[in-house]
Amino acid sequence: MAREIYETKQKALKINLNEKIYGTFAEIGAGQEVARNFFNAGAASGTIAKTISAYDMAFSDAIYGSEESGRYVSQSRLSKMLEHEYELLTERLVGEKYQYKRLFAFANTVAALNFNKTNEPHGWIGLRFQHEVGGAPNDIIFHVRLLDSDNLLQQKVLGVLGVNLVFAAHYYIRDVQTMIESLADNLSAGAVEIDLVKVNGPVFEGVNERLINLYLIAKGFSKAAIFNPEGLAYQSKDFLYKKDIMILRTKYRQKSNPNFDLFNLAVDQFKRNVGIKDENLVVMIEVLMSNVLDRTPEFTADDLCYFAERAEYLCSTGNHILVSNFTRNHYLAEYLAQFKPRNVGISTNISNLRNIFNSKQYTKGNYTDELLSYVSGLFSKNVKLYAYPYLQRQRNEIITTANMPVSAEARPLFDFLVQNKYIIDIENYDERHVKTV
Repeated sequence: MAREIYETKQKALKINLNEKIYGTFAEIGAGQEVARNFFNAGAASGTIAKTISAYDMAFSDAIYGSEESGRYVSQSRLSKMLEHEYELLTERLVGEKYQYKRLFAFANTVAALNFNKTNEPHGWIGLRFQHEVGGAPNDIIFHVRLLDSDNLLQQKVLGVLGVNLVFAAHYYIRDVQTMIESLADNLSAGAVEIDLVKVNGPVFEGVNERLINLYLIAKGFSKAAIFNPEGLAYQSKDFLYKKDIMILRTKYRQKSNPNFDLFNLAVDQFKRNVGIKDENLVVMIEVLMSNVLDRTPEFTADDLCYFAERAEYLCSTGNHILVSNFTRNHYLAEYLAQFKPRNVGISTNISNLRNIFNSKQYTKGNYTDELLSYVSGLFSKNVKLYAYPYLQRQRNEIITTANMPVSAEARPLFDFLVQNKYIIDIENYDERHVKTV
């Protein structure tokens, strides 16, 4: 049965009329749009204890403390805001009037589009709340990228997101998938990307953070999710900004485990070729979701659980995991480019290149245009492809760039990429590690 989606004003009013919900709003960087929605809905005195917007850094530091990183739009800043505002609630709201209230502190810290439109708009949004009167607090925190090209539209989006979060925490908390879906209620497609959600507290006991962030990809809210070896989700920009990045691509329900022997050779070769220091190197294994997201029938809960289990297994190997929906290498390269990496290496089986440089694989459209789009999107982003070989069973032959079948019309371009080391064969491999494709 389809879920009823309430309008933003309806949600705000329903919260305002709930006598048990009471708290504060602290908003920095894009007006006080969330609080404004609650004020405009009516009966806001039943919900709002305080609103605050400390724009000046001196005021903000005096209230919440300084940031060693100097970054005010950060998870650290949001956490300090939530902690400070919630502590004030529990300290000041005592007595009979408040004994039946479930307290909350909402906060956001945002860089909306500036006047000259030269920045990258994004923000951190969070809520600390009681699920039961007098109970321990719970947290929902998420990171957004604001995609509208107009500052006022971005402010409106933030206002809707904030109302959706407060409403979800109080009415959808027992159904995490609905809670995630509802964050985008009443927002147009392409207005925002939600690329990280983190939860904490007794009400989320047993909730799998991997599943939450994988669900963001499944619902189209995000293109990728990154997990550390312990299985915790990372915010992509915080983790990848100006790093040297090496990625091994794998597919959904891949029959075999990743070829770590050849991948380790690729990593070593990447480090030698570019002169990379270990402290700046990020190595990730990618698990591709796109081939199941595009299929019919729809992506299922079992698929989601499989991805979580696959990510857990790969994390257990001590690697960082990237789960994505990038069907082609150049989509991955374009995604990574936004983090301004120093160098990017993508390790892939050369059989994937065989498909790309084979015109018979393209049944629709102009093959030349498709190929040029692929090459431009990939290699203009400071990317090198490290191709590991495969064994062709019929001829009992190991295939490398030297003998890979290439369509005649693509041959000059392929030779150029190999000769100029955009496509690089993995060296010094043990033939025992080469797998049949």
